[in-house]
Amino acid sequence: MKTFDELDAKICSCTDALTSKIDGSNGKRAILLCGGTGCISSDSLQIKEKFEKLVADNNMGDKVTVNIVGCFGFCSQGPFVKIFPEDTLYRLVTIDDVEEIFEEDIKKGNIVERLLYVDPATNEKVVKQDDITFYKKQKRIALDGCGVINPEDINEAIGKGAFQGLKRALSMDPKEVIDEVLEAGLRGRGGAGFPTGRKWSFAYANEADQKYVVCNGDEGDPGAFMDRSILEGNPFAVIEGMMIAGYAIGASEGYFYVRAEYPIAVNRLRMAIEQMTEMGILGDNIMGTGFSFRANIRLGAGAFVCGEETALLNSIEGKRGMPRPRPPFPAVKGLWGKPTVVNNVETLACVPYILREGKDAFASCGTEASHGTKVFALGGKVNNVGLVEVPMGTTLRELVYDIGGGIPDGKAFKAIQTGGPSGGCLTADMLDEPIDFDNLVAKGSMMGSGGAIVMDEDNCMVDVAKFYMEFICDESCGKCSPCRIGTKRMLEILTRITEGKGTMQDLEELEELGQYVQGNSLCALGQTAANPIISTLTHFKDEYLAHINDKTCPAKVCKNLMQYTIIQDKCFGCGVCAKSCPANCIERTDYVAPGKKLASFQIDANKCVKCGACIATCKFSAIVKK
Repeated sequence: MKTFDELDAKICSCTDALTSKIDGSNGKRAILLCGGTGCISSDSLQIKEKFEKLVADNNMGDKVTVNIVGCFGFCSQGPFVKIFPEDTLYRLVTIDDVEEIFEEDIKKGNIVERLLYVDPATNEKVVKQDDITFYKKQKRIALDGCGVINPEDINEAIGKGAFQGLKRALSMDPKEVIDEVLEAGLRGRGGAGFPTGRKWSFAYANEADQKYVVCNGDEGDPGAFMDRSILEGNPFAVIEGMMIAGYAIGASEGYFYVRAEYPIAVNRLRMAIEQMTEMGILGDNIMGTGFSFRANIRLGAGAFVCGEETALLNSIEGKRGMPRPRPPFPAVKGLWGKPTVVNNVETLACVPYILREGKDAFASCGTEASHGTKVFALGGKVNNVGLVEVPMGTTLRELVYDIGGGIPDGKAFKAIQTGGPSGGCLTADMLDEPIDFDNLVAKGSMMGSGGAIVMDEDNCMVDVAKFYMEFICDESCGKCSPCRIGTKRMLEILTRITEGKGTMQDLEELEELGQYVQGNSLCALGQTAANPIISTLTHFKDEYLAHINDKTCPAKVCKNLMQYTIIQDKCFGCGVCAKSCPANCIERTDYVAPGKKLASFQIDANKCVKCGACIATCKFSAIVKK
């Protein structure tokens, strides 16, 4: 395509094609399958192949299409199959279910009720996706198109609105584009929440013969999969956002930095770039405007520190991924010494929406200081694990209970860790707090990139702090002493405490070390490393004291502070626990409990390795942790 008129014609035809696929006006039924990493790992591609074979074997190619789409979000219920135009959603589909769906639904028009989602509150079966409680409080902006379009087909992306924001941006002055993003109130979704338009304005103001836009797709937080899912579900939106940023600051080249552990995202991103280049949307003199832009991909090796923008830039340049002192900031001296804007995947995915729908549409969603939506990877001890996008201002209670479905097995909520290793724990008395950038920081945590790990009464908060500190120690680049040495010392203290060897002086040293590392580290990895410790000490100090003074772990997690015991009056003497024990530390006694026929068993505490195999196999709840 060489002109806007050609693009308009393409948009019109693609929109009609996508609409007809959804409403069935093309005379065909469409089978949609989730093509996200989670569902692919559960055989969704094999399910797709079986559907395609059945369509071919029944000569129904003119009546049925089989489509791969992006993440539906409700990961704990995948793999999903959706049927248009009825909008029927089947969950937990296996290869063995395909023939039944095809015979009953596709050929006869009957719903396969056993594969429908069952609302746990009403015990009623739900047919349509939008009627499921998990989706009701969500609003998709960054995830727009995911679960609807084929992420490997540019025509479907165009039909969903792709490149309309770019078209509008190219008709504006670059400064007007920056002002639009500023007034929309878009803040960086990578963690700190810095105003995106202001970052762009810094790079815009710096004259240079070359400028760059870099997309930070190095998503390294434990349990986080927001950026991966966006790239897998609609890579065209992220590329479009990068191009708009490039036009706004005067850059002609962009780099996607994505970790190599995301092969599906990388492959779809590469396909999108190739298709956009072939169509003339990427390259020289785009749409006859004189604006030229090219996009490149660089793979990260999985270093968490490369999520920090200056370490990321070093990695792209072929150097070791270590942070640079700032100032100068990347907007002044970034990639290869040129002015550079670094935005994360979710931030760039929001930009086309702002330019397409207008600043007011984006600003009308959210809170006064935090506009728009936020994508979270909701995981941990919650019933509905998955990818969610909610308006800023949604409360933690709504996130955990309304969308997340509450805590499994009726357990009590203890905390939610937001912001990953850089964040902190928020407790039950904060469940009604609205989610936004500033409020979470005020409560001792942070938004971060969007990880949200729920913990229940069975989680030991000292162990949680130790887990995150182990991660930080492994991922510290070692460039600055406060982070390299300080995090190691904090981990040693936490290890002593979880082993029952801690002292009250250890608590004092933890707090002192945390403040020192926080105040003297070179980059955000070290500056936020102590956050999980500080927040757990603030809200769960009694658990630390129990480990130190009473030599017990209240949650019965820390192995050195608990033991497995068989309640002999409950033991039926079946011996299953003894057979499952890898340490051979369970032996039969001479005691026969009242009402039982066989002698009970007991555990030799000196030999027990506390693996938990016995308690997992006992059918009579006769084994407990003390």
